[in-house]
Amino acid sequence: MMRRNRMLLEPVSGKNPRFFDVDRDKLIAEYLVFRREGMSMNSQGSLDVAVNVAEKAIASEIAGVTAATQGIGDQLSAALELLHGTTGKIIVSGIGKPGHIGKKIAATMASTGSPAFFVHSTEALHGDSGMAVPGDSAILLSNSGTTAEVCAFASMLKSWGIPIVAMTKSKDSPLGKLADVTLELKFGAEADPLGLAPTTSTTLKLILGDALAVGLMQLSGFTPEEFGARHPGGALGQQLTN
Repeated sequence: MMRRNRMLLEPVSGKNPRFFDVDRDKLIAEYLVFRREGMSMNSQGSLDVAVNVAEKAIASEIAGVTAATQGIGDQLSAALELLHGTTGKIIVSGIGKPGHIGKKIAATMASTGSPAFFVHSTEALHGDSGMAVPGDSAILLSNSGTTAEVCAFASMLKSWGIPIVAMTKSKDSPLGKLADVTLELKFGAEADPLGLAPTTSTTLKLILGDALAVGLMQLSGFTPEEFGARHPGGALGQQLTN
């Protein structure tokens, strides 16, 4: 078990940019000392380190999103024009953490006047692609743009004439090349100490999904009354009906 922890925690030289000004090697060394000595990670010293890293993660995500969304207006304009022209529904798809973000994007769009639904890209390759029909459009999410299942689903949709908006790192990626519009996810690094866990990338996808949803609200002239009709439950529903 100790050997596994060491392997996971050792930094990979040259592969992950060090976005933090924290001495990551020192943090890893301290963690391994705590493990060897049987010290609880709830001790005050280790908690202080964790809080410091957590605060830097917040700053990292804010900086990453700010940098990535500079000059993205033309891409947003093209994506909104494509999606607003949808006569059917907006299909949102991905797998892993981007898939979870995709579910939220679809739910937000559906509740704000843009009929949408989520389909898992793997399930799409096993029959659920039949949910897509002429008149639909799609938003496909893959950080790398090389996710096999997402690219395969994109290829299917393209062959059926369904326009695609991709959220991925590069328009030159396999997914980007299949898309009609690409919202490029340009950021320095993920926000965790290892630079591996989907953090900044998923936050960026979430923000872009919200931007598309509210842009479509504006284009369609979506009203508070329409929102209330779709959201009668909970405190928000009560607020809208009072």
